[in-house]
Amino acid sequence: MKITANLAQIHNEISVAEKQFQRDEGSVCLLAVSKTRTTDEIITAINANQRHFGENYCQEAIEKIEAINRSDIIWHFIGPIQSNKTKQIASHFDWAHTVERIKIARRLDEMRPENSPLLNICVQINISGEESKSGIPIDDAADFINELDQFKRLKVRGLMSLPAPTSDFTEQRHAFSQLKKKLHDLNQHRLNQNRPELDTLSIGTTQDMQAAIAEGATIVRIGTAIFGPRHT
Repeated sequence: MKITANLAQIHNEISVAEKQFQRDEGSVCLLAVSKTRTTDEIITAINANQRHFGENYCQEAIEKIEAINRSDIIWHFIGPIQSNKTKQIASHFDWAHTVERIKIARRLDEMRPENSPLLNICVQINISGEESKSGIPIDDAADFINELDQFKRLKVRGLMSLPAPTSDFTEQRHAFSQLKKKLHDLNQHRLNQNRPELDTLSIGTTQDMQAAIAEGATIVRIGTAIFGPRHT
């Protein structure tokens, strides 16, 4: 299957980049972006030992989560979070990467089932200042995360961002380096406050994965390079 071969190729590219940029082996998690993909395609990836999947559309995702029904699969919500979807996201997903409003965080916290593990969340940063993009300004991250620490059913893991697209490797690295520095600064502050370390940078896609790994990505979000051109 093409999906199986593509996954092997991407894992190899990640491994090479980890070595090239002095990252620990296995420190970068491959998140397969499976929005618009069929259950059969996802199962093919699962059979090739892929375990992390990212979805953008709540109802479509839940149908797939329930159809696949495997406790060893880790589901990440990576789309915009609407207030009326917070209960479904809090009930079905292990991660939410796109938290940018305290109101949404509060609803996720309230809706997270008591018997479920804490919901892992990332704060979405609009690193390039694009009006069309979601996310908070990077300078607001510290205050925002301070507010998030009040929620008992959420576990703040780190930062997520989708910089403005560019094919220039140096420019790609520049945007990601700002996020890496911010994560470091946040952790210095948290260490002084005796709060848990943030361990996640959800950055990098098919187009800029190498630059993201060079600048500390712990999760790269790859769709097209695994599954081929997106279904419409």
